[in-house]
Amino acid sequence: MAEAIFASWRFDPRLIGLLLVAVWLYLRGWRRLHRQSPHRYTPERAASFLGGLAALFLALASPLDAFGNLLLEAHMVQHLILIMIAPPLILIGQPVLAILRGLPRRVLKDGLGPFLSWRGLRRAGRLITHPVVCWTVMTITLVFWHSPRWYELGLNSPAWHGVEHACFFYAALLFWWPVVQVWPGHAHWPRWMMIPYLILADFVNTALSAWLVFSSHVVYRTYELAPRLGGISALDDQSTAGALMWVPGSVAYLIPAFILTMQALQGGRRQHATARAYSFVRPAPKQPFDLFRLPAIGPLLRHRHFRTALQVTLFTLAIATAIDGFTGPQIAPLNLAGVLPWTYWRGFAVLALLAAGNFFCMACPFMLPRKLARRLFPARLRWPRALRSKWLALALLALYLWAYEAFSLWSSPWWTAWIIAAYFTTAFFVDGFFRGASFCKYVCPIGQFHFVNALTSPLEVKVRSAAVCNSCRTHDCIRGNESQPGCELHLFQPRKTGNFDCTFCLDCVQACPSDNVGLIASLPGAAILQDRHSSGIGRLSKRTDASALAWVLIFGALVNAAAMVDPVRAWEASLAAALGLPSSFLIVTALFLAAVVVAPLLLARFPLARPFSFAFVPLGFSLWVAHFSFHLITGWRSILPVAGRILHSSTAALNANVPAWLPAAQILLLDAGLVFSVYLAWRAVRRTAGESGRAIGLLAPWAALAIAIYAASVWIFFQPMQMRGMVM
Repeated sequence: MAEAIFASWRFDPRLIGLLLVAVWLYLRGWRRLHRQSPHRYTPERAASFLGGLAALFLALASPLDAFGNLLLEAHMVQHLILIMIAPPLILIGQPVLAILRGLPRRVLKDGLGPFLSWRGLRRAGRLITHPVVCWTVMTITLVFWHSPRWYELGLNSPAWHGVEHACFFYAALLFWWPVVQVWPGHAHWPRWMMIPYLILADFVNTALSAWLVFSSHVVYRTYELAPRLGGISALDDQSTAGALMWVPGSVAYLIPAFILTMQALQGGRRQHATARAYSFVRPAPKQPFDLFRLPAIGPLLRHRHFRTALQVTLFTLAIATAIDGFTGPQIAPLNLAGVLPWTYWRGFAVLALLAAGNFFCMACPFMLPRKLARRLFPARLRWPRALRSKWLALALLALYLWAYEAFSLWSSPWWTAWIIAAYFTTAFFVDGFFRGASFCKYVCPIGQFHFVNALTSPLEVKVRSAAVCNSCRTHDCIRGNESQPGCELHLFQPRKTGNFDCTFCLDCVQACPSDNVGLIASLPGAAILQDRHSSGIGRLSKRTDASALAWVLIFGALVNAAAMVDPVRAWEASLAAALGLPSSFLIVTALFLAAVVVAPLLLARFPLARPFSFAFVPLGFSLWVAHFSFHLITGWRSILPVAGRILHSSTAALNANVPAWLPAAQILLLDAGLVFSVYLAWRAVRRTAGESGRAIGLLAPWAALAIAIYAASVWIFFQPMQMRGMVM
């Protein structure tokens, strides 16, 4: 096999000659341009160009080309290199001027000069590099050459195979041209428009990938007839090829989209600073988006009874759910306690976190019993000092994650009803006797889930103007006044960063006499990026309990999703049988103990790991959103059998319905989470190692861990999943 692989290298003199000429011309011109403009033509750009040519040689001359007719996955890797690796690397090297300057002067001046100065050529070049043209050419090329008829033509004809690869490579050069912005060309669109440009391209890539992954038959007949290498079936080879196109392909689009997003979000500050430095007249700073400034929505949110109305609504639903859980049929899909909490509440809660922020805590139904308790009890005690941390809530969260799967809480309306009753009772007594929102801050595991994941939300309760706060002498936002309590969680708004511990209660909004607190747009993850001291919680990276909480939610997301797929459940059952155990209970317990207790505690206690804990929050949160939204979207009609039972009407079974776009959306969420987490880990490394060469070495293990979690998550969502909460 090794000899066959080595013999498959194709050293085509024409290809090698063209690449060597390109290298010579580029380096000759780059050396001249580097002397004139060292900040633009850097050694890194030269390395990028050479790396792109090396990738092109690897795609066309390596065994990938020879094995492409036998394995679709080998052919797919070849295409990924031609489309997503070689072209952007070559363009990052800014090759146009460098190659022109590398030509002999007489050739450039007398031969190409008149042609390059021709106005028609410039117009044509500007036309073909327009983003609409570039995106359209790339999309048509991908769809055309992946259609079975034309793909088979390329497999069976060496000439057409070369045409196919040339189309991929040159279409990709066009596609990446406006993204890289090759100099001295001019941008047609604002820079931020490249973000939807890349995301739309990713949707096309995802659609083609999903078509290959989920097809029940072999799409390209050549691979069905070809000798099977390594014993892999043609259908499995096709699924693997689709996954390769899907995951690395999406990452290739999303990494530059994420970088452009960060540049767009930070660009306003740089432009304002530049204008301030070069202008005698200071422009008025642009006000950030504030949800309270929107007509209709803003006044509604700020109304003093709006939160109470939300709480009463959810309180009524919670009581109805608990009653049905205790007294109704113990068949989860026919009981409110089997449907409302596990399908609807979880799905809507994480989507609200993703879109806006911690709106569940704003509407939390468990706060109504607390208000009643404070009328009955004095609430004068201070929460015990030994428990003023996240450890109690963390233990309850780990206990819940284990019990959910070990006892199948999702299928037991009776246990669900008891959990709701226990929540109401605990909130009633804790906040009845202890002051300072002790239940929310130190006990509630649901709250901790929202506090951590809200760090990646786009909205934050924050002050509009620091100057107004500096002139304030009453500090009603934290102390309260005669008509309105202040923040019970002791989050002093002028010194608060991020959403950690913030319940979106809006008491500070109501109490501020200057109307200086809003629900304002902020950079998702800004509190993680800055890692500054924040009122009430200090620095997150210095808190062992907060670090452990983050790791519990990250690993908990993974094992919670893994437990619902058939291969994992089959493995647990087979392992239990091999060990002579009557059930898989102990196997599940050991798995959750390792994932949500041992691993988080070890990482939180390790000082070098603590700064990186919150960097993984976007990846973990993307997995929670992908998991819970799967149940919400596939089971959005699951309330119908319950309503039918309550109304004594028909309770027809519901067929499982997984929309074709759902797997693509799940992988896109995971892609974004991976990119964001690696970026946050890099920023944490830079804070630790500065500009030194240690940075890459410090990042490597954390990037590897993030990629491992991501790969496991992708595998999970490619597996058959339980349709929980459905009458099948």
